[in-house]
Amino acid sequence: MAVTSPPSGATTARSSTSGTFVSFEGGDGVGKTTQIERLAARLREAGADVVVTREPGGTELGGEIRRLLLHSGHVAPRAEALLYAADRAHHVDTLIRPALERGAVVITDRYLDSSVAYQGAARALGAEEVRDLSLWATEGLLPDLTVLLDAEPGLAERRTADRGGKDRLEREPDSFRVALREQFLTLAQAEPERFAVIDADWPVDVVAAEVRAAVLTLLRSRAAGHAGTADTQGAEAVTGCR
Repeated sequence: MAVTSPPSGATTARSSTSGTFVSFEGGDGVGKTTQIERLAARLREAGADVVVTREPGGTELGGEIRRLLLHSGHVAPRAEALLYAADRAHHVDTLIRPALERGAVVITDRYLDSSVAYQGAARALGAEEVRDLSLWATEGLLPDLTVLLDAEPGLAERRTADRGGKDRLEREPDSFRVALREQFLTLAQAEPERFAVIDADWPVDVVAAEVRAAVLTLLRSRAAGHAGTADTQGAEAVTGCR
C-alpha cells in the first residue's frame, strides 16, 4: 500500500495557549498507556497541573463515539473519518482548549496524526484531506510535541496477542499495520521539530527516560520563552524535574 506524503506547510498551526499540549502516537501495543501514566506521574510530582485524556473517548460524547467506532459493526471509511473528527472537535472545545488556557499540561493518547495515519493512509482516504478535516474541526490546534512510539508491527502484534476482546482496529491485517507505521514515520520526518520518535522496543524504563527528556526539553524552552509572564505554570513547575 502506498504511503501518502504529508501536505506542505504542515508546521504552521500550533498551540498558542499558555499551557502545553503533548500527544502520544503509534500503533496498538507500543506502550502508550504505560508511558503516559509514567510521564503524568512525574510531572504531577513536580507540581504541574496535568490533564490526561484520549481519543476517541476523552469526553462523555467521545465515549459514545468510541463505542460506535471500535466495538460495533462495520463502519464505512469516510464515516469513520468523520466520526473521529466529530469526537476531536468536541474534545478540543470542551476539554483540551480550556485546560491549555488555564496553563495545564495536556497529554492525549492519540490525536490528529492518528487520523492521518489510520484513515488517510491505511484506509487510503488521503492524508491531506483527513488532516484538513481535523484542522477545521479543531480550529487549527496542533500539539506542541508529539511522541511517536515506534515499533515493528510484529512487536505490537506479540504484545497484544493475549489481549481478549480486541477492538475493530486491533483486528486489522498485517498490511494495515505496516501502512500505519510507515505513515507515522512519514509524518515524523515531515515535522521533526514537533515529533520525538522513540524506539518502543527498548526496555520500559529506557523509553520512559527518553519520553521525559523530550517533554522536559519542550517545557524548559516554553518557560524560557515566557520568562517574566504569568502564563508559565505548567512549564515552570517542572523545570527542576529529573
